[in-house]
Amino acid sequence: MERSGKHISYGVLMLLMLVMAVIFWIGRNYLMVSFALMGLTFIPFYARFENKKMEAEEIVLIASLSAIAAIGRVPFAALPGIQPTSFMIIMSGILLGPETGFIIGSTTGLVSNIFLGQGPWTPWQMLAWGLMGFTAGIFRRQKWFKHRLGLTAFGFGWGFLFGWILNLWFVLGFFEPLSRSVWLSAFTASFYFDLSHALANMALIFFFAKRWEKILGRIIEKFGLLTRPQM
Repeated sequence: MERSGKHISYGVLMLLMLVMAVIFWIGRNYLMVSFALMGLTFIPFYARFENKKMEAEEIVLIASLSAIAAIGRVPFAALPGIQPTSFMIIMSGILLGPETGFIIGSTTGLVSNIFLGQGPWTPWQMLAWGLMGFTAGIFRRQKWFKHRLGLTAFGFGWGFLFGWILNLWFVLGFFEPLSRSVWLSAFTASFYFDLSHALANMALIFFFAKRWEKILGRIIEKFGLLTRPQM
């Protein structure tokens, strides 16, 4: 049943992302449709989280990691692209699994904007960080991902992917009609922000991933979370 639920969540996510991509290119009302699709993307993950039998310790751990990742944004808000939040979300996905990684990532985007300001960008940040935690959980058992070099490359790549996802709401919300030059201008303008995000991810993962894994791993082992089916 657990494995079946995972496959349903993965399938819904992939289907909605595919539909969103098609609508971007051949449809209209891009922004409103994309918001609706993102909302639907969140449903299977939060529904499974709501229905999953969990001990109080596991709920507290997930809530604590979401809060720490959210608060981690605030001191660095004045430094464009520097996101220690991303490092925490990636490590959460690695240690707790893909669906829990998505929950922590998306919740972090919502909670952190209580301090930094909510807006039409919030769902896109929730989606981007959710997918960051989700993919970290998916790749966590891959041999290349267990090496420091592979993990840092993953963090570097997500520095750019995060920015590209955020570029979508900006282009879809402010430009009509869409054209190749509009997309190119948006992605070019965000390059240095995305690069600083990517380099920050690399540095944090390279220097602190093992230490973070040990600390969080001890907490998970202490409460027996490793012996339970992961989301």
